[in-house]
Amino acid sequence: MSTSAPLLLTDEQMRTFITEGFLILQTDLSEEYHQRLVEQLSYVYEQEGNPGNNLLPRIPELQEVFDHPVVNGALTSVLGPNYMMHCHRHGHYNASPKAGGWHKDSYWGYSKIRNLHPWWAMVMYFPQDTPIELGPTGVMPGTQYDETKTFGTDEPEGEAVAAGKAGTFALIHYDIWHRSTPNLLGKERYMLKFEFMRTEAPTAPSWNRVEKEWRKPAAFSTPIVQRDTLWEETWNWLSGQVGSLANTCAAEEGQVEALAAQLRTADEPEALNAAYELARRGEAGIAALLEVLHGDDLKKSRSAAYGLSAAGAGAVSGLTAALASERPETVMHAAFALGELRELAAEAVPSLNGLLSSGDAPVRRIVVEALGLIGTPVDSVVGGLIRCLQDEDVQVRFTAGLSLARLGASADAAVPELAVALNDENRYVRGHAVDALKCIGTPAAKDVLLPFLLRSRWCPITTPKSTFYP
Repeated sequence: MSTSAPLLLTDEQMRTFITEGFLILQTDLSEEYHQRLVEQLSYVYEQEGNPGNNLLPRIPELQEVFDHPVVNGALTSVLGPNYMMHCHRHGHYNASPKAGGWHKDSYWGYSKIRNLHPWWAMVMYFPQDTPIELGPTGVMPGTQYDETKTFGTDEPEGEAVAAGKAGTFALIHYDIWHRSTPNLLGKERYMLKFEFMRTEAPTAPSWNRVEKEWRKPAAFSTPIVQRDTLWEETWNWLSGQVGSLANTCAAEEGQVEALAAQLRTADEPEALNAAYELARRGEAGIAALLEVLHGDDLKKSRSAAYGLSAAGAGAVSGLTAALASERPETVMHAAFALGELRELAAEAVPSLNGLLSSGDAPVRRIVVEALGLIGTPVDSVVGGLIRCLQDEDVQVRFTAGLSLARLGASADAAVPELAVALNDENRYVRGHAVDALKCIGTPAAKDVLLPFLLRSRWCPITTPKSTFYP
């Protein structure tokens, strides 16, 4: 994404990111650069209001942040060398003496099954010195794996904050619980939030890996839930392995039953741990996970899907059969797991394509993402995604654009329909259509993309007070 030579993360930094879900890092851009940046932000916010998604074209000097080798290297390490900046970006201005509410960011309008693997990440950049009293972003370490808020109070012990000098930034797993902290000084505080996505599944480590095998970090910044098997599987996934847990433990008598009972009855963290332990235990573990997938408790069904997504090729037939369930949630959970199994799940593509006619939009939303992750057979996948670009549901349409971006040049047949999507009523359908055309990169894609970009050109010095001259 950048011409800067990336400063890749170390093994210890990657271990910390996997376990805690964030890193606090620092650029060495000059004090003068940050002073100019804050001056521009103050002018824009005071005279024009929050520029929203136009933050970068309005203040193009911001690109220096993302070209910086520390920022570029951190994103490359976590998301691979061809990561993509999302078309949503937001400058947060915090002047409130009260903390914001704990939350996870949405995926633009729908209840997505969240990825435990780092397909998405965010950079939260602070252009001014930001001590704790100025209200930096706070994160709750390790909570990227928790769908529900598992810590008990609004002021919990263990909160980490992105406090530091100008140029400090937090690299966070997209799904971590976070909030704004109180600005007690009453001075201006900007935080520039940008989102990034993988365009490719990992096939090899993209950080500066020295040690092949997983081990825990030397220390945790705070006490966090231990998730040893999940962490190990994530390390392996980032190293290019799919289904790395398959058959790594014997299914000893009574052990599978005990883990299945834990999955069915325990609270979320322990239940998820049990699901990943079952993924290790071959056919018996997969059978136990499939039983819970079809069970009455939808939260447990989702946890079982996470386990099945790590259980390897042996889980594919049972997951494909689950696509025929009459319960939409079971279908969604199965489709999600099949997508995470990527090319191992190619045999499920005909069944997934069949679900694109489902009258249930949430099902189609999950299926369209799964098709882009599986990616093969290419003709069948691209054909299905072309249909999705025409879907009546906006979220299906913009997810189709992202899925096509992940397929690159092999999605060339989608170019005509992507040209239509450039004029969609929804900004994120348009944005992902641009991303897809860029990633496809064929002459036909460029012939559509370049005229659109020229028509859409933004002039950052054209403002209500300076429309034409000087």
